[in-house]
Amino acid sequence: MKIRMMTAEDIDDVLQVEQLSFPAPWTREMFVFEMTENEHAAYLVGELDDQIIAYCGAWFVVDQATITNIAVLPAFRGRKFGEQMMLTMLDLARGNFIENISLEVRVSNETAQNLYRKLGFQSGGIRKRYYVDNNEDALVMWAQIGDSN
Repeated sequence: MKIRMMTAEDIDDVLQVEQLSFPAPWTREMFVFEMTENEHAAYLVGELDDQIIAYCGAWFVVDQATITNIAVLPAFRGRKFGEQMMLTMLDLARGNFIENISLEVRVSNETAQNLYRKLGFQSGGIRKRYYVDNNEDALVMWAQIGDSN
């Protein structure tokens, strides 16, 4: 898989990944805003045979980052593409002097939680009724990735 920075021209393909991955997907307008107006946004796409099969987004603010979303097309899951996307995002964050990174994950999504733990994330708390589609709680996870000296 080739990983590169996302551009506005990638929005249609990323929307397909988003819609096939989440019960309450982001809208086109949300991605347009991220690509054109949010100075803190950093998004990556993963391509296989010229097809976008994955993406990952984050917000970098000073020395803190938040993973906004990560998804892999269902047909390509279980092949470590999500892990490759996260590792690349962590490298990008370190290159932007990020020291700590956080994310929210459904409490029921043990597969994702296991990946995040493998990458050094720790549980940090619960956001009650975080997900609007079913009011499921979110587990907040964080990792220290930079040199705090």
